[in-house]
Amino acid sequence: MTNEEVVARVEKDGVEFIRLWFTDVLGQLKSFAVTTGELDNALNNGMGFDGSSITGFNAIEESDMVAWPDTSTFEILPYRPGSSVARMICDIKTPDGEPYVGDPRYAMRRALKRAEDMGFDHYYLGPELEFFAFKDDQGTEVLDHGGYFDLTTLDAASDLRRDMVNALESCGITIEYSHHEVGPSQHEIDMRYADGLDMADKVMTYRTIVKEIAHQHGVYATFMPKPLHGENGSGMHTHQSLFRGDTNAFFDAKDEYFLSAEGKSFIAGLLRHARELSCVFAQWVNSYKRLVPGYEAPVYVAWSRRNRSALVRVPLYRPGVEAATRAELRCPDPACNPYLTFACLLQAGLDGIENGYELEPPMEKNLYDLTPLELEEAGIESLPETLGEAIHVGAHSEFLKRALGDHIHKAFVELKQAEWDEYRQQVTAWELDNYLAKL
Repeated sequence: MTNEEVVARVEKDGVEFIRLWFTDVLGQLKSFAVTTGELDNALNNGMGFDGSSITGFNAIEESDMVAWPDTSTFEILPYRPGSSVARMICDIKTPDGEPYVGDPRYAMRRALKRAEDMGFDHYYLGPELEFFAFKDDQGTEVLDHGGYFDLTTLDAASDLRRDMVNALESCGITIEYSHHEVGPSQHEIDMRYADGLDMADKVMTYRTIVKEIAHQHGVYATFMPKPLHGENGSGMHTHQSLFRGDTNAFFDAKDEYFLSAEGKSFIAGLLRHARELSCVFAQWVNSYKRLVPGYEAPVYVAWSRRNRSALVRVPLYRPGVEAATRAELRCPDPACNPYLTFACLLQAGLDGIENGYELEPPMEKNLYDLTPLELEEAGIESLPETLGEAIHVGAHSEFLKRALGDHIHKAFVELKQAEWDEYRQQVTAWELDNYLAKL
């Protein structure tokens, strides 16, 4: 949409306020509203704000920032009954009009520009976000005890999911299907694949709408990776492919796995850099409570076609649907910053293509059944076991520094190190239960 078309849409739909969205380095949504009288100025000149108050942005002596609305992201928000409120997602720039290097959306734009320079027109993404719905945000009292694909009275939230789907679709997000997930009170609503930046925007919108519609139903939706002990956590399996025009660059009809050389090298890049990427796609202390063997969250750095215990799965080829050839990375969780995660995944895959990384044969055994010695003999590494280990690996990664840029890399590592330091000093209930009476 042009600036004029946005203004016309605002007038036609009686919009009263326009929310301008962007994210901080950790992926937390930030927003401020402008009135219709200020809209023309926002579209043509951007809106200034104090960047020193945004997590991971500049210090106070360099704090002037400008939010520039991306008119292609204009949508009417579906969860504001009684008033018409729209939103646009912003690119953050410096006062002289240059992209701000600390803007996560800019990190995604840089990765897409690299793909374009290498001859790829599209980086398609299809993330599958899971979430839990609890009674409130004060605890983890579940709404039901349903299981995977249940459609009985055990699934108490089918109406909730329906309203979420309707709200998402009204905001321009096409939904393929929704269902109850494995855990009690756990759900999944799957978006149709989209281009890289568009999908990162949609993930931010998805998370906001899901939470808002849950609130309207008097419940609380959370994307916390592992809220329930002894149950599956919430993941964000991320399907990826590269296209030249309408041609899937990952497909090769003559290959035994139906993967092109570029497709294999892209996957090899994901695997080679997986440990370095872990602090980005699993960025919270709680993320590593999910990434343990036995709960459908892969931790072993390998790929497969059928085996879902591997980090990367390539769904089996079906004749006539060559365009569906893709790599599914199964370790990210839905609480990550999607701009940084998708940018780093793309950069890792492009590294693989550019440097001709070779892909090892697939691992079709259940990796959870292998002993540590068997894994070592097979040369299979594991993801970091804690956020502390992940940050140590990421802090020393030249690849991650290139993918994120110096500013975001430094800010992200410092924030995550502080989080880990605070966490590891806590005395937990488990320690008191197991040690107090006997030590």
